[in-house]
Amino acid sequence: MVRKYPNLCSPITIGRTTFRNRMFSAPMGGTDITNDGCIGPKSTAFYELRGKGGAAAVTVSECMVHPKTDGSHAYHLDESILNSLASAAYTADAIRRHGAIPSLELSHSGMYAGTYMTDKSRQKSMNQWGPSDTVRPDGVEVHALSKEQIRDIISSYGHVAGLAKRAGFEMLMIHGGHGWLINQFLSPYFNQRSDEYGGSLENRCRFAIEVLKSVRDAVGPFFPIEFRMSGSELFEGGYDLEEGCRIAEQLESYIDLLHVSAGTYQRGFGDTHPSMFRDHGCNVYLAAEIKKHVSVPVAAIGGLNSPEQMEEIIASGKADVVYMARALLADPFLPRKVMENREDDIVKCLRCFTCMAERAVTATRRCTVNPLIGREIEGDEIYPAPKKKKVLIAGGGPGGLYAAYTAARRGHQVILCEKEEKTGGILKSEQALPFKREMYELAGTFVRLAKEAGAQIRTSTEVTPEYVEREAPDALIIAVGSEPLIPPIKGLDGENVILVNNYYLEKGKVSDHVVVFGGGLAGAECAIHLGMEGKHVNLVEMRDEIAPDANIRHRPLLLKEIEKYAAVYTGHKGLEVTEDGILCEDKDGNRVLVPGTTIICALGQRSRTDVVEALRDCAPYTAVIGDAAKVSTITNAVYLGYHAALDL
Repeated sequence: MVRKYPNLCSPITIGRTTFRNRMFSAPMGGTDITNDGCIGPKSTAFYELRGKGGAAAVTVSECMVHPKTDGSHAYHLDESILNSLASAAYTADAIRRHGAIPSLELSHSGMYAGTYMTDKSRQKSMNQWGPSDTVRPDGVEVHALSKEQIRDIISSYGHVAGLAKRAGFEMLMIHGGHGWLINQFLSPYFNQRSDEYGGSLENRCRFAIEVLKSVRDAVGPFFPIEFRMSGSELFEGGYDLEEGCRIAEQLESYIDLLHVSAGTYQRGFGDTHPSMFRDHGCNVYLAAEIKKHVSVPVAAIGGLNSPEQMEEIIASGKADVVYMARALLADPFLPRKVMENREDDIVKCLRCFTCMAERAVTATRRCTVNPLIGREIEGDEIYPAPKKKKVLIAGGGPGGLYAAYTAARRGHQVILCEKEEKTGGILKSEQALPFKREMYELAGTFVRLAKEAGAQIRTSTEVTPEYVEREAPDALIIAVGSEPLIPPIKGLDGENVILVNNYYLEKGKVSDHVVVFGGGLAGAECAIHLGMEGKHVNLVEMRDEIAPDANIRHRPLLLKEIEKYAAVYTGHKGLEVTEDGILCEDKDGNRVLVPGTTIICALGQRSRTDVVEALRDCAPYTAVIGDAAKVSTITNAVYLGYHAALDL
């Protein structure tokens, strides 16, 4: 067959190992890590799905090599731990049996040991070790590693590497970026040593080189060793791209693949993990420049999910391999779809950080657009229903569409009705915000998948009790969503007021001076967009903080954008909307006019309970999902839509 993306789909041989394409699954931490650091069965299933989905390599992350100085709650490989080697072997096997190469990331957090712990108070009680004596920004003391400790850590890298090979891993990634220990030695900011491990670039690279030599001695020749580095630390005092190139030159003779990431985790999360406010592939320039200075293959990473963009990266010589993490949560089968010329069926990552926020909050995984994530052990196959039913779905938002897609795959006769001309529900409003374009496109992807599975989509069709009676379905899934909350505030029905949900329809009415009324997630993101367009934006919020409904990973990056683009009035209660702005009462009881000739109303949503109650008893089996049940998130709507269809 003729592949649409021939460079992306071409094999690559590293060492003596051939990888089936150039799309690799980046390191992602598991969830059910046992108390003694074994890979739990949920995590094994988590990694296996990426292998099944067509990735050429799947990297298991992170295996901490030296528990004495890094007690992070992560994976360990240790013969003294019952099931440690066995769980690693089962995981490597689960990846390999689908044709992917299993890789294990070897790591040491250095002065940031315990970062991933849900209970951060335990992190502060640990002994924190780094290249030099220092005090972290959070006040925790860091002790300089002695030469004896350094030698012991170097030896442990080799020992764990040998165990990983024994367990069946066929490549190893040595984590030397993102502010972890090896990066701390490479960095002129963190490394203030005066011995042979500090000072000059050659000395700062010594620890990394000795680690790589230790690993090579353990795994032997031709076994692929990958080194992950930050091309630039991207903060003042850290090394820049020019020095990153020199570091790469120092290391290349000891490695088979150079993986170029960006930034320092603790100082630039949005650099290391590009947010929706950044361009896709914004870090690829680092890999492209470093590739000019080394002869080993180079891998690029950073918010990649477009086959067209990834093909261009490989074809133009910017990199030899592309890595994806979040994109393969959204759609684990992305590589397989690219290989099969089915790129239109890819469910794209929204870069909303639900996946990483969930891990930080509950130590689990979840994805907004993929209900399987974190629950892969329950099975990813959709089996035919033993009894085929006629299923009517009321509402064409994300939950209803995913329910239609799932029910149709089970063989049911599925009819989805949307009362408006277009499907998508609340997702339609996102088309006006360029940085949320993929969220808007999600509805189109779900429609296409549902239709391909056999679902019938009827737009401009409202589901009423009479309609249900005529169709006589066996099951009714109620996904009618929510509607804007409009409190009885004088002037809120004025000509200068636009509901945030309708902004995409009324963009032309917006003046250059705008007040966004409501500082939740929807209002905050709209304010950022308007500011990006060059408008003067005031953001009014009755509570004391902006966007408390945003997840803990997205919110800090959102607030940074708000600082750039909007003036914020928290603790201001809106009393009246006028032609000149919103008259508010501040926390001290003072009357304040927040100026603006256009008002964007973003005061929240409420469930369409009246519609739900009218439909609840209209079919033998009914399920209420998404905002219709409780105003929540797209994540919740998709998850409940999926399981409502499985329950039929």
